[in-house]
Amino acid sequence: MKSYAAILAYDGSEYQGFQRQPPPTPTIQAAVEAAVAAVARQNCAVIGAGRTDTGVHALGQVIAFDVNWNHSEDELLSAINSQLPMDIALQRLWRQDDFHPRYDARWRQYAYRIATVTARNPLLNRTVWQLIGERMDLAAMKKAAANCLGEHDFAAFGRPPQPGSKNTVRQIFQSRWEMASEEYGAAYTYRIRGTAFLYHMVRRLVGTMVQVGRGKLSLQGFEDIMRSRDIERAKVLAPPQGLVLEAVGYSPRMAQNMTCEMAEAPLEESI
Repeated sequence: MKSYAAILAYDGSEYQGFQRQPPPTPTIQAAVEAAVAAVARQNCAVIGAGRTDTGVHALGQVIAFDVNWNHSEDELLSAINSQLPMDIALQRLWRQDDFHPRYDARWRQYAYRIATVTARNPLLNRTVWQLIGERMDLAAMKKAAANCLGEHDFAAFGRPPQPGSKNTVRQIFQSRWEMASEEYGAAYTYRIRGTAFLYHMVRRLVGTMVQVGRGKLSLQGFEDIMRSRDIERAKVLAPPQGLVLEAVGYSPRMAQNMTCEMAEAPLEESI
């Protein structure tokens, strides 16, 4: 039995999240396990770095599994991809012993994409939150994002993913908004990097910061919600289709076969 790790990308639109659920519920984990089983002719448990929600996508999900395989890594990658549906694909694959993609992770990075459009664009439906006929105050949103840097209690924006856990403190290394002009209108991207995230935390942060950008919530109001620890006050949950798990970071020892980005130290960034 050999241990492998891989970087996985997927369009989560048609799936009920990453984590396996009782059949016939479609999940990313179940689809990948079925593909590996078809190639290796044995059942296989796939472990992921993050449990993305229903409709959420990934460019840099990291997975690991053990399997009997006597050919090259490239052949294994190609064989598994040939069994996967078109909306899921391995990007890289390598041998990696003594590795747990979730527990060994030092940070995770998400991006959330928003477009302000004059009319709904069907080509953006699966990957962007479309705001029709709206203007956003980018400067105000950047100031709100800056409040998230460092170690804070984010109880107002999410719940612990582990049953029974009451820890809602998280450390955030990067929190910033960017804007670009596209043919369809303005494209806003929010990137956040942290040690770990609460359930729905990124989507509630985005939804609340969009209220700041719309002028419906002041910067002071955002800060008050954050300090309140009251999840009922962060009422706007951004839809799932705009959210992407972009990357997961590991120590240099763990990341020696990964990309340079994944081995970087999680430095704090200003806005």
